Amino acid sequence: MPHEGSLLQASVIFLMAAVIIVPLAKRLQLGAVLGYLLAGVLIGPQVLKLMGNAEHVAHFSEMGVVFLLFIIGLELSPKRLWLMRKAVFGVGLAQVLLTGLVIGTVAMAAFGQSLQAAIVLGLGLALSSTALGLQSLAESRQLNSPHGRLAFAILLFQDIAAIPLIALVPLLAVTGVQETGESGLVHGLKVLGSIAVVVVGGRYLLRPLFRAVARTGLPEVATATALLVVIGTAWLMELAGVSMALGAFLAGLLLADSEYRHELESQIEPFKGLLLGLFFMSVGMGANLPLLFENPGLIIGLTLLLIAIKLPLLMFVGRMAGGLSRIAALRLGMVLAAGGEFAFVVFKLGQNLGLFDTRTYDTLIMTITLSMAVTPLLLMACAHFIKTPPQPAREVPEELRKIKSDGPRVVIAGMGRVGQVVARILHAQGIPFIGLDTSVDTIEMTRNFEHVPVFYGDPLRPEILSAAKVGEAEYFIVALDDPEKAVKTAETVQRLYPQVKVLARARNRQHVHQLLDAGAEPVRETYYSSLEMTRRALEGLGLGSAQAERRIRQFMVHDEETLAAQHLVRGDRSKVMETAQEARVELARLFASDTDEGEIKER
Repeated sequence: MPHEGSLLQASVIFLMAAVIIVPLAKRLQLGAVLGYLLAGVLIGPQVLKLMGNAEHVAHFSEMGVVFLLFIIGLELSPKRLWLMRKAVFGVGLAQVLLTGLVIGTVAMAAFGQSLQAAIVLGLGLALSSTALGLQSLAESRQLNSPHGRLAFAILLFQDIAAIPLIALVPLLAVTGVQETGESGLVHGLKVLGSIAVVVVGGRYLLRPLFRAVARTGLPEVATATALLVVIGTAWLMELAGVSMALGAFLAGLLLADSEYRHELESQIEPFKGLLLGLFFMSVGMGANLPLLFENPGLIIGLTLLLIAIKLPLLMFVGRMAGGLSRIAALRLGMVLAAGGEFAFVVFKLGQNLGLFDTRTYDTLIMTITLSMAVTPLLLMACAHFIKTPPQPAREVPEELRKIKSDGPRVVIAGMGRVGQVVARILHAQGIPFIGLDTSVDTIEMTRNFEHVPVFYGDPLRPEILSAAKVGEAEYFIVALDDPEKAVKTAETVQRLYPQVKVLARARNRQHVHQLLDAGAEPVRETYYSSLEMTRRALEGLGLGSAQAERRIRQFMVHDEETLAAQHLVRGDRSKVMETAQEARVELARLFASDTDEGEIKER
């Protein structure tokens, strides 16, 4: 097969490599990132030679990094950062600066790197793999352990720190602005102007745009709009001579509190995943395998050196700043000791701008890849030899407890009359929740007058549920007015997130049976108001307050038993009618036997 083929042929090769190799890597507990890297190596010019030019692929696949940073920006709302400020900006900053200083010093003293290159090397290698770290913690169910929460905080800061680091690389390079023939002042003005355009446009133009698109109800137009925002801001920043990733990050940050945030994330996520996978495959295609075989001692030695530097530093930061035990700090170090995805981006940019030569870049890429490859092995060894259970939640410092759950405790689907009442009480109680609705008018009214977190999104779409972090919630409340859609939503949530308890608004008794079949706990919408009206009527007709209250309680218990009995025979109309008749007779008997406080006065 030729090295260069048609676009269709190349697409088939990439998709086949991803479909075959990545699931295999996941099955071997190596992670998706290593799977994409391995797939790139296999189809690249040094093994199967199915694809020849990694540079062309890398240029296009960099959009995956752009989409990734847009998603990171979307998730970094100011409120969320403020809650976790000490753990994120305290512990995270300490880890990055301390690790960067040590690795940068080693790069200058032992390997003769320049100051500019050492800064980029130190900070780039200080970053860890977000994908690998969070995936490993999730698979081992340690995200809510002390070291899992601290790892999340450190990775969150690293994601934030990657943005200025990417922007810093061109400033440290000897090339860049000088090659364009522009003065530093002109270049600075262009950068500031482009950032101003993104900020102003994001604040005053994007929300009206998304509002108009949402009213069309056309999903393909929503997808096109989301892509336009990300690619358009990235293109604008590139014109100004700044990293495309910075523009995408700014756009995401500006939309973090937008009511269309979850819709945007659900539209971008598939493109982000595919293009980011393509980026890692392009890195694998460009990996210098002969270098590994020519000098395996160098690559293995550098990999061990990287882990030997980062592991004790992470343990030190975890112990001193995070308050972890020795074993929890060791687990933290094991998770974060390897290099990360952003290092590929940073070092590729550094090579393009002349900070590193090709051999140094190849060596760095092989070292990071190998460090990521051995991380699952380190974690398995750690799990095998260290049997001590993680610290209980009560021993976790207050700041880390705030990171226990990044998502809402309650998700409300439908922000009409019922949903708004639930939202107001949860908001007053200080319980974190979000609401989902597809009515633009309802969303705007609720946000403007109730000031509650309501977002545009169809709860029937799994990608919307994922973006809303339903899996991290304790309750999912279905307050939709459409009975059929309510049942389908309950079924979808129960299928995807069986651990989440579903409470659903029920229109009538038949709807109750459907919701029970869907795995939800139904709450009849007019039931309690009817009981309250009946209680007041009974008191007005002469029954004592205690007697009226007791009659209502008797009715409630009796009605629940009747409903449960009818649920068992709901498919047989004659048996349902028979059960209803028996229930009426039994209720009358119950009331007749209760004569403690007299009966209703006659006129």
